Amino acid sequence: IVILGVLAAFALPRFTDLSSDANTSVCKGGLGAVKSSAGIAHAKWLAQGSTGVVNFEGTDYTMTAGGYPSSDDMAAIAQLSGYSTNSNSGVLTVSVPETGTATDTFTYNESTATTEATVLCGKL
Repeated sequence: IVILGVLAAFALPRFTDLSSDANTSVCKGGLGAVKSSAGIAHAKWLAQGSTGVVNFEGTDYTMTAGGYPSSDDMAAIAQLSGYSTNSNSGVLTVSVPETGTATDTFTYNESTATTEATVLCGKL
């Protein structure tokens, strides 16, 4: 019984805070979706001869001057329907709805004619 008590004292705290790990993992999943979607959209834009519109699953999305999706379209392209998103002035802010803390938030900055799109993390 003493051995089990000692093991429980060391093992239990390790598994008690799984929600923050889960929220971080969900946020990293969204981050990966945005990064890969931006890369795929840019590659498709280049393959089509750098035209202003790229079509995904029957929907046309307008690309920015740098050839990446706009911040307004990125949530739809990356299929972030389960996330809290806010697009304002070329910046898409994405967070895990339950927390909204800096540790579970990232931003997508759309490209311009001279810069590529960037994805900036909170404290992931």
